[in-house]
Amino acid sequence: MRSSHVVLDQVEIAFDDPRAVVHAGLLLPATLAERLGIEQATDQLVDLGERPGAARPGRKLLTLVHAMVAGADCIDDVELLRCGSTASVLGHQVMAPSTVGTFLRSFTFGHVRQLDKVTGELLGRAWAAGAGPGDGPLTVDVDSTICEVHGYHKQGACYGYTRTLGYHPLLATRADSGEVLHARLRKGSANTARGILRFVDELIARLRRAGAVGELTLRMDSGFWSAKLIRRLRAHKAHYSITVRQTKTVRAAIAAIPEAAWVQIAYQPGGIAQVAEVRFKGDRLIVRRVRNLGDQQQLFATWRYHAFVTNRVGTMLELDADHRHHAVCELAIRDLKAGAGLAHLPSGQFNANAAWLLAATLAHNLLRWTATLGLGVRGQQTVAKTLRRTLLVLPGRLTRCARRWTLHLPAGWPWAHSFQMALARLRCIPHPT
Repeated sequence: MRSSHVVLDQVEIAFDDPRAVVHAGLLLPATLAERLGIEQATDQLVDLGERPGAARPGRKLLTLVHAMVAGADCIDDVELLRCGSTASVLGHQVMAPSTVGTFLRSFTFGHVRQLDKVTGELLGRAWAAGAGPGDGPLTVDVDSTICEVHGYHKQGACYGYTRTLGYHPLLATRADSGEVLHARLRKGSANTARGILRFVDELIARLRRAGAVGELTLRMDSGFWSAKLIRRLRAHKAHYSITVRQTKTVRAAIAAIPEAAWVQIAYQPGGIAQVAEVRFKGDRLIVRRVRNLGDQQQLFATWRYHAFVTNRVGTMLELDADHRHHAVCELAIRDLKAGAGLAHLPSGQFNANAAWLLAATLAHNLLRWTATLGLGVRGQQTVAKTLRRTLLVLPGRLTRCARRWTLHLPAGWPWAHSFQMALARLRCIPHPT
């Protein structure tokens, strides 16, 4: 016996509603994009000259960014924004996938740098609107990731230390919000620390221009540890917390720590951990050693050592706990790949993929800023998949009566109040001058 009051075999199908809106929730990030002036900033700063796809770069970038916000991970997914009246809630004309592809392939290295300047300008505007750290301290996690690709026609894609064909971009993420503050695409065989000095110079300059005037701390893993980087960070008067490799000198410094200096800390069940500190080349070397106490424990104590150097002020227990929080950068990378289109780098040209990376970071940040400025939600609580499922990907219908447009959304939507509150807050942000 059928439990539904609708006989499914008798449902007629007709794709004939020009007023339907596929992803009506895109009204939220589109409103924020309008308030930040993304299209105008791109038109002003990105000049493709006489190259194909040079006209209206802001409109093409917004088309790509809004598609990524909706879950696109390839150029063909832009077609979703051209269905029904979806383009009417975006505030700009939606360009065709072929036009977006031509636009990306028109990028050279210099044009990628121009687009990079756009993302820095928009970061400052979003922070000025209320998403920034203000006068407080700012912690930045710098890391690299592998973007896997397939095929033999991907320019710059190589096999790196992971034996995976792909690219190896550098990323800097904000620890408390998950925003991507800076990104740079590198070929797949690039060493982890390749280009880190220039990357740090650009990152710190960008953060200061955006309005970060408080204490700045950079956390990194052992792949970036070098004397040159530490000198560069000291020159910028930035604090740092960098994991060190177990070299001969590091092992000797750890071995010189007396047993009485080790302080036990709370650790996971089935193991014990202790922390100690020693001076190392003018810095504080904080060491954590861990011993497992499970079924496979050995007769004699076997410790695993994890050490990092820092110039920060604080107790070694506080700094050790804070350094372990460097792992939150993986949450931002996860959202960037699974929620903002970086799971796939579609072009065979390296510079086109570099532009795609920057567009993905902008889409990722647009989601974070929508949650921060619209919902008042800060930190790693913002998950792109959840935000998209609850507020962005919902059906709607756009009608006009008495010269007024109305976007009709599903009745009984569980997150209707959050949607209305976020829209009202975003509309309070002034337009760019």
